[in-house]
Amino acid sequence: MKKVASLRYGVIFKKAFSQPDIFKAFVKDFIGIDLKINKVEMEKQFYPVIGKVDTRFDLFAEDISNRVIVDIQHARYGDHYDRFLHYHNVALLEQVASSENYHPNLRVFTIVVLTSGDKHKVDMATTDFAPKDNKGVPLNELRHKIIFLSPKYVTDDTPEPYREWLLAIADSLDEEVDETSYQHKEIRQIFDLIEQDLVSPQERFKMKDEYCMEQLQQDKVLETVQKIARNLLAEGIKPAIVAKTTGISADELADIQFFNS
Repeated sequence: MKKVASLRYGVIFKKAFSQPDIFKAFVKDFIGIDLKINKVEMEKQFYPVIGKVDTRFDLFAEDISNRVIVDIQHARYGDHYDRFLHYHNVALLEQVASSENYHPNLRVFTIVVLTSGDKHKVDMATTDFAPKDNKGVPLNELRHKIIFLSPKYVTDDTPEPYREWLLAIADSLDEEVDETSYQHKEIRQIFDLIEQDLVSPQERFKMKDEYCMEQLQQDKVLETVQKIARNLLAEGIKPAIVAKTTGISADELADIQFFNS
């Protein structure tokens, strides 16, 4: 077993997947394109800003030979579906120089890795922009995609080569992996890169900062849910219904009832 830093942290995820060979292997297995790149940009921004939000791409690579842009986002947000639709569209809009030609020169693929999980609890979901006729036949236009990956929900039905990548990411979350279980050489390279003994003091600081921000977000969500529960109880809604609606445990609900009395 190998002690590793968890890929739940953005700083660690970017450390691993910003390596061009790893990035290319990951992209090849998920979208089937052999990227011709020699660098991966981190925290990519466009100037001037597109729209009203200063969008930053975690990992961004542009391959002119294959006419494709791929960005990989490490997501820890509750609004990830809307958020990364926006990011995806920014990468498209940035290519349009004038109203005389709306056709982007490069296809755009956005891969979102949901290490914190997702309410739908599926291993992989795809937003496909391809228009189809009324019989469902694709017109081979708008070949752009957003792929959402949730490593926590990988199953025996998850097809290879996706499965091994998702298992590896999920395996790292408890900070210990069995590297002998993986055949993909780039996955083993990831484990070598994120080995705990190789994590720098600067990376540890960023991990701690991310953890504190995550806890703050969770506390805000919990506070909101508890407020909703108190309001429902005050309206006379049965505790069993409140518990089912809010997801609050029976013990927590009993405490809320006690303080409401």
